[in-house]
Amino acid sequence: MTDDGPTAKTSTFLVTAADEESAVLKDVTDGQVHTLSSNPGVAVDDAVEGTVVPDPPLNVSWRLAEIDRQWSLALDVSDERPTAWARETAAAQPVGELARKERAGTGELHVMTVPEETTEQAVSDVVDDREATLVRAARMGVARVEIRSEPGVVVVRYMP
Repeated sequence: MTDDGPTAKTSTFLVTAADEESAVLKDVTDGQVHTLSSNPGVAVDDAVEGTVVPDPPLNVSWRLAEIDRQWSLALDVSDERPTAWARETAAAQPVGELARKERAGTGELHVMTVPEETTEQAVSDVVDDREATLVRAARMGVARVEIRSEPGVVVVRYMP
């Protein structure tokens, strides 16, 4: 059996690092990381639907051969309180549970019920895990992630 090395790959990627000369893409489906040998105009926190191909002769770096869609992702903590639906959902589930609901159109709402005294820490945990949160957003095809909270309730809103 021979290994012909990496082949072209079409997927959605999160840009996790970028400078003028190169960029690093993370496949939001399988987690594979692709270091680009040049930067085709992407920035950190961009999502890219496209195709990467191995960059010869060594095939250890990649080239973004085709971009079908590119958009910026934003992650914000809102001062607004969770919606009535989110508060009702949290009240009806045990502490430590997560409820997911598809938004009308595109995106999802994630409602987490947490101990009241750890609400701020739970919000910080979501913000600190920026890469995982933005990978999820890119996978959904949304552009914005908004976190709302009140004691005992954290809502992560994935929105267009």
